[in-house]
Amino acid sequence: MSQAKVEIYTWATCPFCIRAKQLLSRKEVQFTEYGIDGDETARAAMAKRANGKRSLPQIFINDQHVGGCDDLHRLEAQGKLDMLLQSGV
Repeated sequence: MSQAKVEIYTWATCPFCIRAKQLLSRKEVQFTEYGIDGDETARAAMAKRANGKRSLPQIFINDQHVGGCDDLHRLEAQGKLDMLLQSGV
């Protein structure tokens, strides 16, 4: 079974970014992290991809925007995260 492509836009000191990455790491999920600290051009590109959302983190699974940290934890609590993570590209 292949693993989904997971991408996360972060700031280094953002507690929500850290919390989201911790959840993914606990689940042994490999992810691509885009550290956009202070880079407004990168943040604008992220916002365009995330339907206008500029808060961090912004998380994508298989190029589908799933939202931020709370959204990721909500998917986990609902038992839906594993299904998304196992749907490889």
